[in-house]
This record gives sequence, C-alpha cells and structure tokens, in this order.
Amino acid sequence: MPGRLSIVFGLSVIGGAVLAGADIPRMPDGRPDFSGAYDIATLTPLQRPAEFGDRLTLTDAEAAVIAQAEVEFMKKSDAASNPERAAPPAGGDGTTGGKGNVGGYNSLWYGRGTAAVKVDGQWRTSIITDPPNGRRPPLTPAAEEKAAARARLFRKNTGEAWWLAAGLDPGPYDDPEIRPLAERCLLGFGSTGGPPMLPVLYNNLKRIVQTEDHVMILVEMVHDARIVRMNAEHAPPDVRKWLGDSVGHWEGDTLVVDTTNFTDQPALANASRNLHVVERFSRIDADTLLYKFTVEDPTVWTAPWSGEYVWPASDQRVYEYACHEGNYSFRGIFAGARTLEAEALGKTGGE
Repeated sequence: MPGRLSIVFGLSVIGGAVLAGADIPRMPDGRPDFSGAYDIATLTPLQRPAEFGDRLTLTDAEAAVIAQAEVEFMKKSDAASNPERAAPPAGGDGTTGGKGNVGGYNSLWYGRGTAAVKVDGQWRTSIITDPPNGRRPPLTPAAEEKAAARARLFRKNTGEAWWLAAGLDPGPYDDPEIRPLAERCLLGFGSTGGPPMLPVLYNNLKRIVQTEDHVMILVEMVHDARIVRMNAEHAPPDVRKWLGDSVGHWEGDTLVVDTTNFTDQPALANASRNLHVVERFSRIDADTLLYKFTVEDPTVWTAPWSGEYVWPASDQRVYEYACHEGNYSFRGIFAGARTLEAEALGKTGGE
C-alpha cells in the first residue's frame, strides 16, 4: 500500500521503495541502536472510547478535533483566576477535579501531548489493538471482587473521618506503607515505568542507553530505571522486583523483552505478581521507534491484551525527578487524619 511502512527483519518498505538496514543507526555488533531520548506523550488513550466501537483508526478531521480540544483545554487552564473568588465548600464542591475540585495540578505540569498517535500513517483511536474493541478484557471474578473492595476505599471528601464509622482497622491513614506506591514516590503512576510503558499526564520522556549485554531505559517519572539483561535467564521465582525482571533477545532487528517476577503491586493497574509482559522494540526510521506489548495475567484478566504506539525521538534532556523527597507531605496527610479523628471522637464522646 503506498505510504504504508512496515519493518521486516531490518528492511523497511516506504511507498514501494526498499531501504537498506544501514539507513537506521546500528551498534558495532550490527544490531539496531535505540540509544537516545524519546517523548512518548500522546492524546491517544490506552483504551478506546466506546463510541468508536471496533474502529482502530481516526479520520484526519477526527484527529484535528482531538488536537483542538486539547488546545482549548490548555487555553482555559492557563487563563488567570479571579483573586476575589470565594473559598470552595468544606470538602470540595463534589465535582470532578483534584480533591473534590478544591485544586490539584495546574496546566504548568501537563505534558500529555498535542495530537493522537499515528501508526502506519493512520491516526489511532486507542493504544490497545487487541481485543478488537480496543479495551482491556473483562476481569476474572476474583479480580473483580478485589477491585470492588479497593473502590470502596475511595470516598467523597466530606471533611470527616469516615474510616472510623466504617470500622476500618487499620484505617487508610494509619500506616505510611498503606498509602499508594506512587503517592510515596516509590513508583511512577499510570505504568509509566511499566512494563508495559504507557504515556501519562506529564513527564513522558524516556532515555535508552544500549550496550551489547544490557539495555537501560530511564523513565523521567520518579526516575525509574529498567535494566534489560540480554540473552539471560530469569531470576528465581522468589526474587521479586517493582519493575519485574526483564530479559531481552533479538529477533532480526526487533528487540524482544520478556518480563516476569513482579511484586504484589506492579505499576500496571489491577495487575498481580503473576503479570507477564512481552515488549517489542523496532525502528521505523532513524527518529522513531515502534513499541508493541502484550500483557498476560490470568489471575486478573480473562484473556491477554496487546497494544502499540510510536516513540518519537526528542532533543529534550531527562532531568532528575524530585517528587516530594523524604515524603514530607506525609506529615500533613497524617496530621490531618488525626485532627479529623479527634473531631469525630469529640462529637461522639469517644476516647
């Protein structure tokens, strides 16, 4: 098909013309060189919006609407606020937004891209390509029950110690290690470090450093660093890692990375220690990688699921990500919880 581009073991076909493998950067051993920085930000969501059904692609007009909506959103977010505005109601006004719409990230921090992703010359409706509806498969019954239990811990911000009335022991603010990993700055949210490695709200830069024996992928978010050991065996089953144990090998000009040995809390939402991810990195051209992945976790999803999107090269540098070093915000989180508990006990006459 004219204009279509594909990779077959080092040969690229563009409009019928064959480009030799020498047209892409290569290591001294002849393997493709993926070293460099990439900005993976995209407005294409992981899961396909329901209105697109089984449609994998967008028209140019639909892609333009998505891009313009982001422009308008950022313009509105950047507008000066009214300094005379009243304070929000206690606990927030109940609408969507940070902590009941009392405030969260402002647009300065956003970096989710300016357009949908384009693969094979076509705009994509979702990163997920299989199942055909572009959405994750249904959860298993056990995973559904676990997800429902977790959802019950998310409550509307009422300014009250609701966990006391609910009889939770321990409560959500009784131990720092109960708090989410991303909140504790131990792991990036949204599976940005992966695997699979997915775009998030901001800090979407990745840096690859490649040798014959190892491939390191530095993630801007929380400076996670994935180390892929080439042509190695997986660690024993009792060795568990936040980002899993990644082992790579080459299939022609495609780098295949097999990752297992996750902890009980992988970065990928809902996943378990049984998560197994296979990733495929290949070069479309000297400035673009094609990233594919397949997720399998039979204790969580009823079937495997796969996706793909491009990683464009960037001249931006990956700087250190500070997060909230030392978790100093936890002093405020737990002090606030103790204050609410004291108020609740004072109202009920408890001790």
